[in-house]
Amino acid sequence: MTSSNHQERSLAPQTLQFGSLTLPSRYLLSPLAGFTNLPFRRVCREIGGVGLCTTDLVSARGLLEKNEKSIQLIKTHEVDTPYSVQIFGPDPIEMRDAAQFLVEYGVDSIDINMGCPVDRITSGGAGSAMMCSVNKTIELVQTVVDAVSIPVTVKMRLGWDDTQLTAPKFAREFEQVGVVAVAIHGRTREQGFRGSVNREGIRKVVEAVEVIPVIGNGDILNVEDAQRMFQETGCQGISIGRGALANPWIFRQLVEWETTGAVQPPGNFDERLNLMMRQFGYLEELVGPRRAVVMFRKMGHWYLKGMRVRKALRHQFQTARDRDELQIALDAISEAGPVGGSRTGLLPEMHVPVPSGPVEKW
Repeated sequence: MTSSNHQERSLAPQTLQFGSLTLPSRYLLSPLAGFTNLPFRRVCREIGGVGLCTTDLVSARGLLEKNEKSIQLIKTHEVDTPYSVQIFGPDPIEMRDAAQFLVEYGVDSIDINMGCPVDRITSGGAGSAMMCSVNKTIELVQTVVDAVSIPVTVKMRLGWDDTQLTAPKFAREFEQVGVVAVAIHGRTREQGFRGSVNREGIRKVVEAVEVIPVIGNGDILNVEDAQRMFQETGCQGISIGRGALANPWIFRQLVEWETTGAVQPPGNFDERLNLMMRQFGYLEELVGPRRAVVMFRKMGHWYLKGMRVRKALRHQFQTARDRDELQIALDAISEAGPVGGSRTGLLPEMHVPVPSGPVEKW
């Protein structure tokens, strides 16, 4: 991609202001259940380019009860900065208290989840179900904002369905109560992940606010998708989830595009294998070897598919029962290399699939 694709070229990446918090770039890692844990955030930081990482969504009640899983989700590392914790819950008092707990814990920013479409979240009145209760939701968000001194952001969808595209109204109201940024996934809850992202819908949110940045999200798998999101919505930043799982180098690529107009390819086979092993090591540090082997299967599956690893070797990795068996599988993968192509050449672009079928069945 040449510099003609972007009118303004600078020597340093554009920063983004979340209230008092300055993000070093305008490219953010989206919270993604089961994936954007601390080990993945660490490897994204090491590659570079990411302006803010947000944790997997965390239950406000779970934090207040000191639930082991909830506390594990908010753990961080010295390289993981700045970072935000995304909380969910329908009760304004629990959300307020959880936010105050997070301030004491030392987080840089708090994100309120209004976008999760999964039935187990929405059935309790949290996630995207909050988009159906305008006054109650605005009061909840204001309660959180008023209770803490650090920046508060909101992540939401365009609305519950096509008859209730409430995101522009919410964004306007949130700005008035002190929210410092909103991130918009350009689909409704009813859509789930079907169809294409509605960039015009995101543009309407951008036009609804006066000052705060709007972060565009959805269907961003490469630099060209990001460029289209900026051009068609006018958003100030971009948040990437599944596109980063398939290519953790995407944040660095976006900064390269912004600052030089040229984009280096993502990691080759050897680089991805090295990254994968580092990420597993970080997971081991976090949860111990036994749990790490089980937890890493899902993430490892997508790494290995993207690396064009033979099916039999992928199966050997997936069925490893302990650290030793996992290492044997990785050694075999390393020795065999990719099917077709070279260890140092370009790999095909990979797409991590989204959930399919009715949202209520997820």
